[in-house]
Amino acid sequence: MTSLLSRIDHHASTGSSSWHRASALGKLAIAAGIIGIAITSPSLILLAVVHGMAWVLVATSRLPARVAVLAAAYPLPFLGLFLISRWDGTAGTPLVLLLRPLTASLVAAWLVGTTPYPDLFAPLSRLLPRQTGDGLFLTYRALFALLSRSERLSQAMRLRGGFSGSLRRRLALAGEGMGTLAVHSFDRSQNLYAAMLLRGHSGRICGCRHFAHRSPADLLSLAVAVVVTASAILLWRAA
Repeated sequence: MTSLLSRIDHHASTGSSSWHRASALGKLAIAAGIIGIAITSPSLILLAVVHGMAWVLVATSRLPARVAVLAAAYPLPFLGLFLISRWDGTAGTPLVLLLRPLTASLVAAWLVGTTPYPDLFAPLSRLLPRQTGDGLFLTYRALFALLSRSERLSQAMRLRGGFSGSLRRRLALAGEGMGTLAVHSFDRSQNLYAAMLLRGHSGRICGCRHFAHRSPADLLSLAVAVVVTASAILLWRAA
């Protein structure tokens, strides 16, 4: 998981596709529109169309195919039991329930894979309360370090026999491991805040306006927005 998120984040910072040059504001609007249609559309045809558009977005972003497939397939393990419980004997219902999360995860992978995280959180910080926006920014920033730390801790426990023995012993060791991670998280957050104060933190982050800079690549966002809107109008009630 850490490797997958790291590769998506690295692609967002180093990619050179047209989507990487487009403004984050336009891409956020496209992602919100497609995910909104995927969640609320009563038409399977429209859902299939926006799902195909999600694949086109991913393909044109030059996100590695393996990374895109892994990111898109992430909801599948959680979706299997839900599909079985809601199956009504038709093919349409499982397809709708399958395409909705797959479309959303593909669009999210495209958005995160083409937008550096400061540009991604900057517009959100203007809509949300300051503490919430800054908290989301710092949480995402610290997520990779915490996941890496948890993987190293898990590997150390495995090498030292932490996953052997009775269930009670393994649960006790797992609890100690979670406690160690919690203490490490608090310690790291204090160090990070102290470093920010030393570097002149004024109580406001995510203050950049690069997310709204326009470029010729925004014409691509406009074209996709027109296609998404036209598809929703024409196919909303299509059987």
